[in-house]
Order: sequence, then structure tokens, then C-alpha cells
Amino acid sequence: MAVLWVAVRSEPRVFALSVLASALYAAMTVATAQVLGTVTEDVVLPAFEDGRAAAGALAAGAAAIVGVAALKALGVAGRRFYAGLMQYRMQAEYRRAVTRQYLRLPLAWHHRHPTGQLLSNANADVEAAWAPIAPLPMAVGVVFMLLISAVSILATDVAVAAVGFLIFPAIALVNVLYQRRLAPVATRAQRLRAEVSEVAHESFEGGLVVKTLGREDAETRRFAAATDELRDANVAVGRLRGLFDPVLEALPNLGVLAVLLIGSLRVEANAMTAGDLVQVAYLFTLLSWPVRALGWVLAEVPRSVVGWERVRGVLDATGSLPYGDEAPGGAGAAAAAMEVRGVRFAYETDEHADLSAAGNGGGSGPRHILHDVTFTVEPGRTVALVGPTGSGKSTLTSLLVRLVDPADGSVLLDGVDLRDMRRGGVAETVALVPQQTFLFDDTVRGNVTLGLDAPDERVWEALRLAQADGFVAALPDGLETRVGERGATLSGGQRQRLVLARALVRRPRLLVMDDATSAVDPQVEARILRNLREQGAQDEGGSTVVVVAYRKATIALADEVVYLEHGRVTGRGAHAELLETSEGYRDLVNAYEKAESERDELEDTGAAGGEEALT
Repeated sequence: MAVLWVAVRSEPRVFALSVLASALYAAMTVATAQVLGTVTEDVVLPAFEDGRAAAGALAAGAAAIVGVAALKALGVAGRRFYAGLMQYRMQAEYRRAVTRQYLRLPLAWHHRHPTGQLLSNANADVEAAWAPIAPLPMAVGVVFMLLISAVSILATDVAVAAVGFLIFPAIALVNVLYQRRLAPVATRAQRLRAEVSEVAHESFEGGLVVKTLGREDAETRRFAAATDELRDANVAVGRLRGLFDPVLEALPNLGVLAVLLIGSLRVEANAMTAGDLVQVAYLFTLLSWPVRALGWVLAEVPRSVVGWERVRGVLDATGSLPYGDEAPGGAGAAAAAMEVRGVRFAYETDEHADLSAAGNGGGSGPRHILHDVTFTVEPGRTVALVGPTGSGKSTLTSLLVRLVDPADGSVLLDGVDLRDMRRGGVAETVALVPQQTFLFDDTVRGNVTLGLDAPDERVWEALRLAQADGFVAALPDGLETRVGERGATLSGGQRQRLVLARALVRRPRLLVMDDATSAVDPQVEARILRNLREQGAQDEGGSTVVVVAYRKATIALADEVVYLEHGRVTGRGAHAELLETSEGYRDLVNAYEKAESERDELEDTGAAGGEEALT
């Protein structure tokens, strides 16, 4: 009732109209019985006795029946229209509420909840939560109908009414037993729906892995096992409903038989008339179908409650990022100043925690990734973040663009704490080029602008800075070329350059690149960084750049290097300076350079071997 009351509170006018229409239907249903009883008593029986029927009486009887039927049809149409309107409005409202909550919740929350489960929350769970809304006005109308019918039947004959009304406690008992049996089964079925969505989503997302490792059969079996479980759970739900529905339908019919039996005895004893018996029997016959509306509501209630609880689990989730009223400092398009002051960050221990938290020790409690990280980035400068795997570089980039907030310390942009900025302030000033690229199944222009109203000249400028203008110009339709789902028609390096252009077209004052050119050859990467530096010199500061780098040539282009080790800043300065003063930095950079040299030698050897074979 609490779940249904939420819908009534949300749509009071629509609910009132649907209930009024249902009440009209209920009143006309009772009126139909009374009209039939009257017509039987005043028209049909006299016609049998006299051997003829008066035309006026027949016309009046037919007009009464048609009039009542027309009003009844009007009630049915109004009830169905407004009940459907209410149901779809509630589903739409809560789908929007769930997706808005997804946008508000930080990445740390999303890391703990599989995508398939989130899809199920926004779709199947919302539908289940408001499934009882469609039959609800009918059920309310049935209550109204039962009250009118009870008065009418009691006024006709108390003894027959007492026999007929025995069906209602029987129906109530059957419903109680049904709810207790169905609730756990419906809960399991709803949970399995989410699991099937999770398996399907993982299989599609990992399509490349599945294909290249020949895992098609294994994935098919995994999906089949999940769907078989869901099928069995749904069959169990259907079996219970299959047992419940016939009993609910049979009970009113048994009541009608009992009424006819007792009523015929009462007619023989002259305790009631034949017309009264027709009226009472017809009322009970009509009630057998509307009473099922109560059953439909009750049948959907277990799934509704389960769906509502799962939806509320999302809507009540905490951890959304708070915002202030401050705007980022700085003037015009000048490059931004960034300061990281005593930042500490930890991922909560959870089976779905971010993979970057792995390798930081076991045990319970939070896993600390960053410890007292402090450094500044002057406007217009390029700073390279360097460190071994697991040192916290990607986590730090997430903090710089406020995908997450630090546990302690602060990140300041032009002297303003990111947590004090107004909503959208960070996105207007800072752009992130992530390690993992994502392109939509859209045109090149659509993927670069993503809704930004930018002229073609500005798009081409961003493509030029990202060294993507050459291959885009060579595409069949240029900027209008569709790149396929996730950019399937492009190479890895081309996708990375388009994602970089997406950030540059917004002309950010701070550009954060998380190993964003790993799929690009070193010469192209060097030209990209050189373009950014030249643009900064030409545009009165341009962008401040923070780049996670591995290649020695790339690091050497930076004005300053911040070296991270085990989540701490253990070195900071120019590249040449750190090579002299930091043993860990020197070993790491030289190891990267050695690995690249060996890879290049292998590629050259392979190419030479191929030429010899051809010769």
C-alpha cells in the first residue's frame, strides 16, 4: 500500500479521474442488474403470461439496457485511459529519476555496481514497481461496486446475501496464502533478470576478447545457464499464478451457484420473486470478473515491492558530489593554474572496487592509493606524471577533473577548491583525455563536438592540433563519415586522436591526458605535444597540460616531471635533473626506453625476414 500510495500522491488528478470512471463503471454494473431484474419482472414475465409483449414496454426496457451499457462503456474507457496514463507517467518519471541519480553518483559508486544491474534497475525494476497501477483504479472501483452490491443484495434478500458473501473471506484467505508463497519467488526472479542483463552486457562489451580467444561456445553456455535459471524462476512464478487465478475465478462462480440454489428454494417458498433472484444472481455473476481486478493488483504486488526496493536502493544511494557557488578563477582563455595540496585518497574495499586499487594490500577497510600528494602546475606549463604501474597516476588524474573527491587535502583550480565550484564549472574549464577511448556510433563531427555548437573551422583546428586532420580528410565523407560503434572502422591511434580533438575543441584551460597517446607512434605524439605548446605561446597561455607519460622522448618535452612511487611524490623537477637525482625514476625511464628499443628491433627483424622470404 505504501508503494501504491506513492503513485497516488504523485498523480492525484489522474488517479481521481480513473477512480471516478471506475466508479461509474461499478455503479452502472449494479444498475445493469437492477434494470435486468426490473425488465424481467415487468416485461419478460408478463409477456409469457399474456402471450404478447407491449411495444412500448419492450422499447423502454431496451432503452434502459442500452443507456446503462453506454454509461458502463464510458466508465471502462475512462478507467483504462487514465490508469494507463498514470502507469506510464510513473514509469517515465522514475526512469528519469534513476538515470539522473546515476549521473549524480560518483564513479566510486559505479565501480561497485555492474552495468547490467544498473540497466535492470532503470528498466525491468521500474516497470515491475508500477505494474499494479493499471488495474488499481479498477480494484478501487470494485470496492465501490461491492459496497453498492452489498446494499442492493441485502435489501433484496438477507438469506441469499449471507450465502453469497461467504466467497469474500474465502478470496481473502486465498490471497494471503498466495502472497506469502509468491513473494520470495518473485524476488528471486527479479534478481535473476539483473544477472542475465549483466552477463549479456559483459559478453557484448568483451566481444573482441570472446572472438579472439574462441570463447563463443563458453559465453553461449554462460548466458544459457543464466537464462535457464531465469526461465525456471519465471516458470515458478507462473505456476503459482496459474494455481491462484483459477481458484480466484472459481470462487465467485461457486458463490453464484450457491445463490441460485438457495434463491430457487426461496422463490418456491414465495420468500422472494423471480426478478429478485435474477437481479441477485446477475450481480454475483458480474462481480466474479471485477473481483479478479483485486487479484491482478495482489498478483503484481510482490514483484512491485521487489522492484520498488531495488529502485529505492539506487535513489537512496549516497555519495553524490556536492557543489558550491564559486566559478573558476582566471581571465578569459588564459591557461589555468592547478594546485594539489596534501591529497590523500583511498578506494573502499569491495569486490567491485576499481581495479587500480589492486595490489595495495589485503585486509578490510579502505585501500590507500595516494598519500599526502602535493605539487603545483603553473599556468601554460606542461607537467608529466611518471611512475610505475599502481603508483596512483590514473587516480590522480581522476581527482584533477573531479571524477572523485580526495579523502583529505584539496585540488585547487586558480585558487578555488574544485568542491566549491558550481555545477559544470570544472567541465567548462578542464578536459580529460582518458586512457580508454570511447567513440559513439556517429559521424566524426558528432564525436568531436558531442553537442557543442562549434563551426567546422574550429573542429578542423582541433583535429590539426591532435594530428587527426590528415586521416579525417582522407575518409570518404570527411567530417560526415560515420565511425561505427566504438569507432570500429578506425585504428587505435586514430581513435585516440579523435578523443584528443574532442577535448581540444572545447579549448580547455587545463588539459589532462591519461596516457592518451599510447596507441600513437612517438613521432606523432611528439608533434601533438609540440602543437599544444605552440598553441599556448600563440593564444596567450592556451592550455596548461598534465600528461601521464611513459616514453622518454615524451617526458623530455615536458617543462617539469612529477615522479610518483607507491602513491607518494618522491621526485619533482626537470627530466634531466631527475635522471641525476632519482634512482627509481632513472631505472623506470630507462626500462621503458629499453623495452621500446627491443620492440622496434623485433619489428625491423620481422620486416627484414619478410623481405628475404619474398626475395
